[in-house]
Amino acid sequence: MTYLLALDQGTSSSRSIVFDPAGRIVAMAQREFRQIYPQPGWVEHDPREIWDTQLATARQALASAGLTGRDIRAIGITNQRETTVMWNRRTGKPIHNAIVWQDRRGEPLCARLRADGLGPAIRHATGLVVDSYFSATKVRWLLDTVPNAHVLAAHGELAFGTIDSWLLWNLTGGRVHATDVTNASRTMLFDIRHQRWDTQLLAALHVPASVLPTVHPSSHVYGETEPHLFGAAVPVAGMAGDQQSALFGQACLRPGLAKNTYGTGCFMLMHSGGQMLASANGLIATSAAQVAGQGPQYALEGSVFIGGAVVQWLRDGLGAIGASAEVQPLAASVPDAGGVVFVPAFTGLGAPYWQADARGAIVGLTRGSTVAHIARAALESIAFQSAALLQAMARDAQAAGAPPVSELRVDGGACVNDLLMQFQADLLGLPVLRPTVVETTALGAARLAGLATGVWDGVDALEDQWQVERVFEPRMSRDEAGQRRADWDRAVRQTLAGVDV
Repeated sequence: MTYLLALDQGTSSSRSIVFDPAGRIVAMAQREFRQIYPQPGWVEHDPREIWDTQLATARQALASAGLTGRDIRAIGITNQRETTVMWNRRTGKPIHNAIVWQDRRGEPLCARLRADGLGPAIRHATGLVVDSYFSATKVRWLLDTVPNAHVLAAHGELAFGTIDSWLLWNLTGGRVHATDVTNASRTMLFDIRHQRWDTQLLAALHVPASVLPTVHPSSHVYGETEPHLFGAAVPVAGMAGDQQSALFGQACLRPGLAKNTYGTGCFMLMHSGGQMLASANGLIATSAAQVAGQGPQYALEGSVFIGGAVVQWLRDGLGAIGASAEVQPLAASVPDAGGVVFVPAFTGLGAPYWQADARGAIVGLTRGSTVAHIARAALESIAFQSAALLQAMARDAQAAGAPPVSELRVDGGACVNDLLMQFQADLLGLPVLRPTVVETTALGAARLAGLATGVWDGVDALEDQWQVERVFEPRMSRDEAGQRRADWDRAVRQTLAGVDV
């Protein structure tokens, strides 16, 4: 029983990874599942398909490794955050498809909450801005829309959960209805200051407490799996939302340590320890992964809507490349972007700008501009947006007297692009560290599970285990970096000039 199994349930696929105690990948399996779009702005998943694909990949990964449940010390779960499931406690069947974090059907209710002046109270308690991104308005919609949902909830027959809770319920045969602090913190119903469901917010949103899961630390023995699933009862001992799990997997366990995940979008989190930092610069506060016996832990978070997706647009929209891997050699074929700046606001601009109505723009074009310059500017846009997040974090940290960020740890698919990582280091004036194991989201869940079951004595061992594959040191002068950031700021202002604000 020396191996750990991580269930990594994402927005487009379910993955399972077996790790050894040194954090090395032993086996991995992945399956995609359907994306359901009932109408514009609505996004759903079939919860049963999520469970089926997650179970299948777990069994496949174990088989590939030549292992059974008897060889697994513990299971850790990490998941797409905010996605909302509601099911019947008696039958275990969902009452509706899962409503995905991207779904916007809750916006009318959010508008009413803002109009009623609840924004500041929600921000104070939860650390979040009022937005349908989070779970609360999705829960309200299900209760209001699904026939008999109100009656069933009133009789205590319904259960709500984010995807971690749904998987845990199925793994334990319906014996455990629980979540961890990181996922609870994304519901817009959880008071992260006092670590409890907020009764005032529940009342304002008319959500009965009977549907809520019990909240535990992220590293905690939640229960055991049904023996028939993996050939033995295996403890489920770690749970965390994907970005907080990546923060833990990157061993960012102390204030001032930050990571950035370069995926379709980018998610940057900076650990702030036991201090909840209230951002004055367009970021949100959230719970960081918590180990049993440890007090509340917090992080600042900022999201970039279009990160690696800009490369997909170059491939599928512009037809500039045939495969995503071609973007680096194309961008490297010119010494710089030739004055071209690309603001990829295809779906608006996220933190720290928060301009949902903004749309993409390419500025600085001349007769000498080529597709290579546009490709280079597209890659640079990922680094520019991430630099804006880190600058916002630095201002918030300085105002609170918190430790400054001295390096940036990176993961996600686009972090393998050396040109992008070097430009990121140049813009920031800080080292950018790429770890040996870039599957940090799954690794974080595995480490949380291992801590709860005695694989390691404490978090110090995890810091010692984290290894760097490459460090990108800044090469650009501070004057040039400042000029490049000023060019980006000017391009953003031009992009926003046509937006009604």
